[in-house]
Amino acid sequence: MDDPQDDIFVRHNPVEGRFEARVRGELCVAEYVRRDGELVMTHTFVPPALRGRGIAERIVRAALEYAQREGLRIVPACSYVAAYIRRHAEFQPLVSGR
Repeated sequence: MDDPQDDIFVRHNPVEGRFEARVRGELCVAEYVRRDGELVMTHTFVPPALRGRGIAERIVRAALEYAQREGLRIVPACSYVAAYIRRHAEFQPLVSGR
């Protein structure tokens, strides 16, 4: 069986304020609100049937890499994003207020 991560394409959808991927026809997202040089990461969602495959990790990483490239700060209002940043030191300098 193919690795489900192989077919994950994360796209930035600024109109909807989210990074997203369609996996097996299901929408997976990391939502944000952009304000004053910050991305306030508000919500991450992967449908229950797709959880445990690293999809949220891929989407959140794409959002954080985007913020890094654009010189934006991150406000981790979503608990998943906050936990991800705690586990990945390379993104900790992006956190607003540090």
